[in-house]
Amino acid sequence: MSDMRGIDTPVRQRRRRVFREVANLAYHSSNLKDDMEALPYKIVDYEEPKYWESVYRDRAIIRERIRLAMGMSLRPENREHPGHLTEGLEESNIDEKYYEPPLMQVIPSACNACPENRYEVTNSCMGCVAHPCQEVCPKDAITFVNGKSVIDQEKCIKCGKCQAICPYDAICHKERPCKAACGVNAIKSDSYGRATIDNETCVSCGMCMVSCPFGAIADKSQIFQLIRAMQSGREIVAQVAPAFVGQFGPKVTPEVFKTALKELGFADVYETALGADMGCMAEAEHYVKEVASGKQEFALTSCCPSWSVMAKHFFPETIDKISNELTPMVATARIIKKERPNASVVFIGPCASKKLEASRRTVRSDVDFVITFEELTGMFEAKGILLEEIKAMDEMCDATAAGRGYGVAGGVASAIEKCIREYYPETEVKIEHAEGLSDCRKVLAMAKAGRMKGCLIEGMACPGGCIAGAGTNIAIPQAHKEVAKFQAAAGREVPEESCHQRIVE
Repeated sequence: MSDMRGIDTPVRQRRRRVFREVANLAYHSSNLKDDMEALPYKIVDYEEPKYWESVYRDRAIIRERIRLAMGMSLRPENREHPGHLTEGLEESNIDEKYYEPPLMQVIPSACNACPENRYEVTNSCMGCVAHPCQEVCPKDAITFVNGKSVIDQEKCIKCGKCQAICPYDAICHKERPCKAACGVNAIKSDSYGRATIDNETCVSCGMCMVSCPFGAIADKSQIFQLIRAMQSGREIVAQVAPAFVGQFGPKVTPEVFKTALKELGFADVYETALGADMGCMAEAEHYVKEVASGKQEFALTSCCPSWSVMAKHFFPETIDKISNELTPMVATARIIKKERPNASVVFIGPCASKKLEASRRTVRSDVDFVITFEELTGMFEAKGILLEEIKAMDEMCDATAAGRGYGVAGGVASAIEKCIREYYPETEVKIEHAEGLSDCRKVLAMAKAGRMKGCLIEGMACPGGCIAGAGTNIAIPQAHKEVAKFQAAAGREVPEESCHQRIVE
């Protein structure tokens, strides 16, 4: 799967522009309805088409992006009168709106209707005498026309043998990028061949969104409602996921970032890694008492909502193996609400599926808003806050190296293992971790077959872990280095033994 993150593509620029403009509406608009209607003309302010065959299609796509960025749903394309851009605005122009499902949506007018899965011969074919492609084809789907090979798509079974054997790399495999990125096969096709998302199967990891080179898939945002809440005068406290380091530029240290968030209007800033510290202590104890003792066959971590939802959906027999510990987001939110009972809590992270987690009934009382790093960038830009010019006035010193490591694949299991080695040195630990939902499913299949006895299994929906989430700003290898530095700066390697008792249920 190709990864475009870290590259400033036109798709990314337009996403960022829409977030900035929507934040701008919340901060500065005196006539919201009119200003929102004018926004597609402000963004697509050119007459010659740049990205599509016409500026009208360009504006139609931007209109739907604006609706999603304001937390609204797409308008149905099959209606004769799909309604105004601002239809449903009043329900969104509030400070307490939760995400309405579905979270992930395909903008039909932006979808390229890519071929789902086919092998094609390119003009690199040399028409060689050996024609090994024809020889290895099990279905006689390859013939030669004017000396060059041609694949009969009706006969082709997509086995890929012809591509593997061609000495000139003349056969290409065309696959729909969003479908290839989806580890749960939630991408289907409509009657026009455009992608659709099966909401019963989708676990909102967002990998389809970051893989679509047409920017046809988007998720809903709460930035507009968050700004409204901040304008209401209520106490709004941010908690930031450990993957934030490096996401806002090389000069933006954790201390600068905390100061910038306060300048934006947050009353205080907590590290979500604090909740991770509590979780890894509790999960270490659970592993020792339940799994290592043989009472429970294996244990699954629960930090990644897409992974745990997928496990419950595809492997219902694993439900009792999924950790009952609070996720770091919820644990940290409960600390904040205990220490500041009147505060509303905003989780700022790399992740689309945390939006899914926060809208669950059991979590709604703890986490009021979820926004991504990418969406937060739009808020900073709309407010004119230049992060690299901010002088750090705060310290970021809540969490240990173990909790901060939750931002990368393998970090959760590693943190739990370190706690076990520190506090239960006699216990032997077996660790497995999977990243990307396809691999996660393979590991769960092995566990179901009895091949993971005594294991602590960590699953991450995004290949690379949270640093590869759908709402991140920088390339994954760079993010990995930044988290490692942030871990090294922590005062302690592992949390204290009493750490997980900080929350009162």
